[in-house]
Amino acid sequence: MKSAFKFITRSQGSVKDDILSGFTVALALVPEAVAFAFVAGISPIIGLYGAFMMGLVTSVFGGRPGMISGATGAMAVVMVSLVKQGNAMGPEGAMMGLQFLFATLILTGVFQALAGIFKMGKFVRMIPHSVMMGFVNGLAIVIFTSQLGMFQSEGMWLEQGDMFIMLGLVALTMGIMYFLPKITKNVPEALVAIIVVSLIVIFGDIDTQTVKSFIIEGGGEGIKAGLPTFNLPIIALNLKTLGFIAPYALILAAIGLIESLMTLNLIDELTETHGNGNKECVAQGAANILNGFFGGMGGCAMIGQSIINIKSGGRGRLSGITAALALLVFILFASAYIEMIPIAALVGVMFMVVIGTFAWNTFKIWNKVPFSDVLVIALVTILTVVFDLAIAVISGVIVSALVFAWENALMIRARKYTDKHGIKHYELFGPVFFGSIELFNSKFDVKSDPKEIIIDFADSRIVDQSAIEALNKLAERYQKNGKTIHLRHLSADCVKLIKRAEKICDVNVLEDPDYFVAIDDYKNALQKE
Repeated sequence: MKSAFKFITRSQGSVKDDILSGFTVALALVPEAVAFAFVAGISPIIGLYGAFMMGLVTSVFGGRPGMISGATGAMAVVMVSLVKQGNAMGPEGAMMGLQFLFATLILTGVFQALAGIFKMGKFVRMIPHSVMMGFVNGLAIVIFTSQLGMFQSEGMWLEQGDMFIMLGLVALTMGIMYFLPKITKNVPEALVAIIVVSLIVIFGDIDTQTVKSFIIEGGGEGIKAGLPTFNLPIIALNLKTLGFIAPYALILAAIGLIESLMTLNLIDELTETHGNGNKECVAQGAANILNGFFGGMGGCAMIGQSIINIKSGGRGRLSGITAALALLVFILFASAYIEMIPIAALVGVMFMVVIGTFAWNTFKIWNKVPFSDVLVIALVTILTVVFDLAIAVISGVIVSALVFAWENALMIRARKYTDKHGIKHYELFGPVFFGSIELFNSKFDVKSDPKEIIIDFADSRIVDQSAIEALNKLAERYQKNGKTIHLRHLSADCVKLIKRAEKICDVNVLEDPDYFVAIDDYKNALQKE
């Protein structure tokens, strides 16, 4: 997957790189935050506040320096229904949906912080590489399709002249970003491209969509506002309210953590460093709680802006802090200038992110890796585009786990022999778990076996309750035929697992300090030899 990111340089970064990169990210955050606010059916200022608070808190306290958080589309889609239902629950025109959103964000943050406190962030390391490839491919497609709306006006594609201007400015932005690094790498190419294209549009008096026209078209007035202020959500604190917001909070928490931890994992690979998933969970939770109290939209990590940051040289916490503070400065003092930036320049930057994000080596490896991996990559990619990231990743992990279970279920083998004492030995190879029970049972010949049987687990292990129950039933079958089985070379965890299951099983396991289980007569026979 790294081959898809050849444009990213491995460096330790610097203060200058972090500041310039952070400023570039802040410019790219504006239309994204505004667009996602429109999706959720709330004011653009709430989206911008959310991006500012998410970015600042996670940059200072998060577990992945260089990663950018803000208002995201994945969470905005869930907020749409929440806000609509919340509005319907209150008096007409009271806009209670917004208050329910803030309360939900507080509960979302609590869930996310608890996930970090209980060390659940480590589970992202268990996500297969095929799921990661599907994740970045799906996200690249989602980012690309989300930008296509910028080529429309009031739901219709731009007219021919306007479309050519838009395409030309997008191409110019992408061209600058492609060729500038070949000349110099002292400045972020994305920032230079945005500034150059903006100056051309402003001084050339080119009629094209800008940040301001984009906001006005969506129903907003501009991005100028004051500082966010503290307010408690104005809702009734009762079980009915909790029953309404809790499901939304759980969904938002899951989506936010999955996207953030997946992005963290990706940035780890790109920078060849290691982030702290649990710390990031707590920071994401704290940021969403702050959003709930200070009137922000909330959010999570943003893969597009994170890659812009890394690509522009941002490596430290300063890059994220700069992006957040610059966004606040835009809101407070520089809204008039930011609103003049042409949308085409920002679209061009995002298109370059798409090209860099997509794992193009997918097409090279499809006939070199197992078919199951290709299936998982395609599945996660499609589900990310059609549904959302959480469904896609969970489905990909489930399918990968089922494939793993199926393959391991076929690995059970048994070497059989009868020693000079007339005791039959079964030396097992492979794990005994729910998927391999049928094959495990087929290895034993209960009716034809002698009176004493030893099952040797030196190269095998008991994995779950299904395996314990299988041993229990096998023991019963031998007992009904007047025969006895003994378990040998059980590992410590297997013995512990069996002991925990004493109430549901009746497998008799005798053990010595080395977890050696065998019959006394057999021990004596070995000693005489």
